[in-house]
Amino acid sequence: MNYDELKELWKKEEDAAFKGWDFSYLKNRWDDEELPWNYKDILKKYLNSDYKLLDMGTGGGEFLLTINHQYSNISVTEMWKPNFELCKQKLEPLGIEVKQAFNDSKLPFEDNTFDMIINRHESFNIKEVRRILKPNGIFVTQQVGGKNNEVLSNVLIKDFKPLYSENTLDNNLRNLEKNSFEILYSKEYFPYLRFKDIGAIVYFAKIIEWEFPNFSVENCFDKLCKLNEEINVKGYIESIEHRFIIVCRKQN
Repeated sequence: MNYDELKELWKKEEDAAFKGWDFSYLKNRWDDEELPWNYKDILKKYLNSDYKLLDMGTGGGEFLLTINHQYSNISVTEMWKPNFELCKQKLEPLGIEVKQAFNDSKLPFEDNTFDMIINRHESFNIKEVRRILKPNGIFVTQQVGGKNNEVLSNVLIKDFKPLYSENTLDNNLRNLEKNSFEILYSKEYFPYLRFKDIGAIVYFAKIIEWEFPNFSVENCFDKLCKLNEEINVKGYIESIEHRFIIVCRKQN
């Protein structure tokens, strides 16, 4: 395949990214390393059956429904309107309270409402989390760290500067302790993510635009061609992700 044909092929992948966020599109085109912890197992370790539970940024609620917690004791927030509407249709009929959030600093709940708050890959304001947690309430969060895909971003994007470099486990632990939380468990990990073809990288980089600012096939074509040569030799391009998890308790 010549360069013109490669460019045309990769631009089709770029166009596909404009149709929405759907990583199932990359099925069998990448491999990701498992984390050394299980988010669901960890949160269930701390979740009592009678707890009032909040899931921040629940998405479509798919994961939440696997927890098997009493629906009348669950509330969820979602900022993205299409997901919020989906939750209204899917979760409210089950008895789950659904609220749209517009600002991390102002969540639509009274003080001391929840026994436990869970948060996976959603931004949060720790003072607001503290406000709506009951005394001795539990907060569990798994986050995408500030070094996520940093190596690949530097390969593709000239003068790349990460937007969230301060988002590390240590910085979050310091902030939580400063706001009177007791740390019960924490762990950080840098799993690999391996792409099997350049089109998969193009689709991924176009969707995760904050990690690959101003990315396009046109702008990055020469770099993509070099990566393609590497794939032809090695079979994949490896990126490094960044994840951390924290379990903490609100102290009085």
